[in-house]
Amino acid sequence: MAWLSYLVDYGIIGLLILLSIISMAVFVERWVFLRRVDPCGYKGSRRTLEIAITRKLGVIASIGSNAPYIGLLGTVLGIMLTFYTIGVEGCVDATRIMVGLALALKATAIGLVVAIPSIVFYNTLLRRVKVILLEWDDRHE
Repeated sequence: MAWLSYLVDYGIIGLLILLSIISMAVFVERWVFLRRVDPCGYKGSRRTLEIAITRKLGVIASIGSNAPYIGLLGTVLGIMLTFYTIGVEGCVDATRIMVGLALALKATAIGLVVAIPSIVFYNTLLRRVKVILLEWDDRHE
């Protein structure tokens, strides 16, 4: 069952760190893009503008909504590992149990640390998108 411990430590937490990096990179790229968009000078239709400015927002939203579940999966696996170890060894050492449970909960904490900024990024970008579309509507009505 050592592989399960490595899966929680390196697999789940590594995945969450990767998702965090992706979320930050997409946010920065989209923020720079949205700052440069001039809705008044945009020559295409409203639909093409909307498609252009909402590109990749789903990635950030998906990361923000799924990171807590990935962290929870890591926690469940860690707790299962702790109980399995207790069952195999047959001893109930409170210190080892608490350390195992604390380490298991770190996956949930990291999942939340990834999710919360991702949702803030998404809402920030979505607000900018709405402003751009409203400016386009005002200019073209």
